[in-house]
Amino acid sequence: MQSKILAIIPAYNEQENIVSTIEDLRKNAPWVDYVIVNDGSKDRTEAICRERGYNIISLPANLGLAGAFQTGMKYALRHHYEYALQFDADGQHSAAFIGDMLEAAQRHDWEVVIGSRFAATKKPLSPRMAGSRLITAMIRLTTGKKIQDPTSGMRLFGKRMIPIFAEELDYGPEPDTISLLMRKGVRVGEVQVEMRERVAGESYLNFTKSVSYMLRTSISILLVQWFRGRR
Repeated sequence: MQSKILAIIPAYNEQENIVSTIEDLRKNAPWVDYVIVNDGSKDRTEAICRERGYNIISLPANLGLAGAFQTGMKYALRHHYEYALQFDADGQHSAAFIGDMLEAAQRHDWEVVIGSRFAATKKPLSPRMAGSRLITAMIRLTTGKKIQDPTSGMRLFGKRMIPIFAEELDYGPEPDTISLLMRKGVRVGEVQVEMRERVAGESYLNFTKSVSYMLRTSISILLVQWFRGRR
């Protein structure tokens, strides 16, 4: 792989998962650079990273996913990367699929590639997937295009996207921003990947927060992004 690619790994209280995440990258995608953005963790995430010599940026306070990801994008912009990859620190994403995503980006000239659990397999009918189906429907309604796995947090961004996410305050790594980009003509595609279940630690999204997130995202796609798009 000749392209210069950076994996951005936001991490908040991931002391139990960060080592396996980085070692997965080193084993299955050794040609990918990485930066861990320690988002004000209160556990030993930062200490473990420094003990092992991992490339890390530590934020003094918890900024949330959007702030941590933007920090990584600023790093990617400053170091002239051609691609930036959003990659979770909880061990659910597999580095073995990064090559497939990059190959698809180059072959199809996609500017955003989503690592999708449902690009080639059917989305299950379950309460857990109801929110994902709703967001898929909202994206299709507003863009005319279908994204099968809009909530996937494994996304590859091309060179033109890096300064946008690095410099625009309201461009977070979320489905409503992906929908907005699609409306603006950005080429977005999906590549089938497999994801693992979290084996340690706790997700910040419980059931109540998940429902709230899905509803807020759907409203943003349907209404708010139209005002964002006029700027």
